[in-house]
Amino acid sequence: MAEWHRVAALSDLSLEAPLGVRIGDLQIAVVKLEDGVYAINDVCTHEYALLSEGFCEEGRIECPLHQACFDVRTGKVLNEPAEEDVATYPVKVEDGAVFVQVP
Repeated sequence: MAEWHRVAALSDLSLEAPLGVRIGDLQIAVVKLEDGVYAINDVCTHEYALLSEGFCEEGRIECPLHQACFDVRTGKVLNEPAEEDVATYPVKVEDGAVFVQVP
């Protein structure tokens, strides 16, 4: 059963500045954009690198290792060398806290 986990205070998130969090065995990047807060798997699907350590702009997050880019909203690969999308996770904000739902 999927559960909600508090990962941060909304006030702790800066616009387009990824925050890496761990929930159980999952590494997740939480990103605040103009239109909401999003959560994706933090590990690049090309080679092991944390996306939260990369650059984010206009809803695109770039892997710091080989510059593969992913859409923060959908997890879709936007350019090579990655070929596989990253997982996305539902996010909700309640009373100033950010929650991510994971299986």
